[in-house]
Amino acid sequence: MKVVILAGGYGSRLGSITELIPKPMVKIGNKPILWHIMKYYASFGHTDFVIGLGYKAEVIKEFFYNYDAAVNDFTIRLGSGDVTLHGAHQEQDWTVTLIDTGIDALKGARIKRMEQFLGDVNLLTYGDGLADVDLDALMKFHASHKKILTISGVFPPARFGEVIAEKGKVKAFQEKPQTSAGRINGGFMIFNKELLPYLSEDEGCDLEVGIFPRLAAKGEMMVYEHDGHWECIDNERDLNHLNRLWRDDLAFWKTW
Repeated sequence: MKVVILAGGYGSRLGSITELIPKPMVKIGNKPILWHIMKYYASFGHTDFVIGLGYKAEVIKEFFYNYDAAVNDFTIRLGSGDVTLHGAHQEQDWTVTLIDTGIDALKGARIKRMEQFLGDVNLLTYGDGLADVDLDALMKFHASHKKILTISGVFPPARFGEVIAEKGKVKAFQEKPQTSAGRINGGFMIFNKELLPYLSEDEGCDLEVGIFPRLAAKGEMMVYEHDGHWECIDNERDLNHLNRLWRDDLAFWKTW
C-alpha cells in the first residue's frame, strides 16, 4: 500500500527556520520530521512512499538522493571519489518516490498530480504531524465501511499550559494538555482511488475546502476516532516541544 505524504507547504509561521528548508525538513533531534513520519509508517510495515513536493523541493530530493551519506559516517578518497560507509541504516527496504507537484498547488491538486504513482487504496498524511494512531486498526476500520475516505479525528492539544488551581494554590500544571473541544482532522487518512475523479490538477483544488464537504454530503467520508497523542508543528513553540519530547525519551510516535 502506498503512503502518500503531502510535503509541499511553506511553513511560513516558523519564520526564519523555513527560509532555507521546507517545513517537513525541520529537525526533531537530528532528523527531519518527515523522516520521523516515515519511520512511524515503516514500523507498521508500510515502506512504499510517494511524497508530494513544492516549496524548496530540491532540499528534500537532495536528502533522499544522498541518503546513505546523510545518515551514515563515511570515508571518501577525494581523487577517485570512492566512498566507504561506516555502518548501515535501517531503511534498506524503503521505496521513496519524490514528485514536484508545484509551488502553490493546494492539497487536492498535489494528490491529483501524483495520480499515476498511486494505488487502489492509499494511506495519506501531512508532512508536519505526528501521532500514535494504530495504523492496523485504522486500515481495518476503513476496509469495514467501504467508503471512499477515512480521516483520523483527533483532539488538538491546547496551545498553552493549563493551570489547575484551588483558592489561588496551583494544584497541577500540564503543558499543552489535550483540549476537550471537538475533534479535528489530524491527517493519517486512507483513501480509495475513487477519490481521484473528485480532484483536479488546478492548483486551487484543496481537500478540506470543497472536496471533503462534497464527500461528507454523499456519505462517502468516515472518521476514525483517535484518543491518543497527536501533535503538529505549527510554530517554533511546537517544534521546541517535540524536540523536548524526543530528547527526554518521551516521543509518543517512536515505535521503532
